[in-house]
Amino acid sequence: MAVLAAGAGAVHVHARDRFGRETLEAEHCADTLDAIRAACPGLPVGLTTGLWIVKDADRRFALIDGWTRIPDFCSVNFSEDGTDQLCQLLLRKGIGIEAGLRSVADARLFTTSAFVDRCLRILIEIDDPGTSQPADAAAAIGRVLEGSGIHRPVVQHGYGANAWPLLEDAIAHGYDVRIGLEDTLAMPDGSPAKNNAALVAAAARLVKSHA
Repeated sequence: MAVLAAGAGAVHVHARDRFGRETLEAEHCADTLDAIRAACPGLPVGLTTGLWIVKDADRRFALIDGWTRIPDFCSVNFSEDGTDQLCQLLLRKGIGIEAGLRSVADARLFTTSAFVDRCLRILIEIDDPGTSQPADAAAAIGRVLEGSGIHRPVVQHGYGANAWPLLEDAIAHGYDVRIGLEDTLAMPDGSPAKNNAALVAAAARLVKSHA
């Protein structure tokens, strides 16, 4: 896969059904994982657990409990209903938890979670493209974590016009980074990105330039 050659260390993906709709159905999640692992053996692959896909926490739990292929990790938005039960299920199935925090409120909720020390890493994601100071919003989340003595690996990313500024801010803080067409359709210079590999390669160049 081109993203691996470009420098990707893991893949986060949203499985789709034959109509292109996001899904948590076991069949489609298995097909997605099998395809990526066949193309890139050994590359960690993570799936979303976004509640918006099924809009019901119990339904989400049942679908994920029925997965026949196990991803290396899953992103869990701590602002969503049913988070504790979902985290328990993921750990029982041997799936790493990427704790998604989008706000200070999310961060405060996370600090009281029983899963702080059991998470693979924290995902700081500023998902409002209209935020004028995305780095400040991310820093506010970081201060909550730091003030609570939480020191887990961190990945930081943003969306739209904030994607590249937040990526560079992540590099400056020594965080891991995430980039892809889910985040932005544009390269750092504003030109259209040809594909995910082009975005990953650009991010790798930025990381190298800050080394």
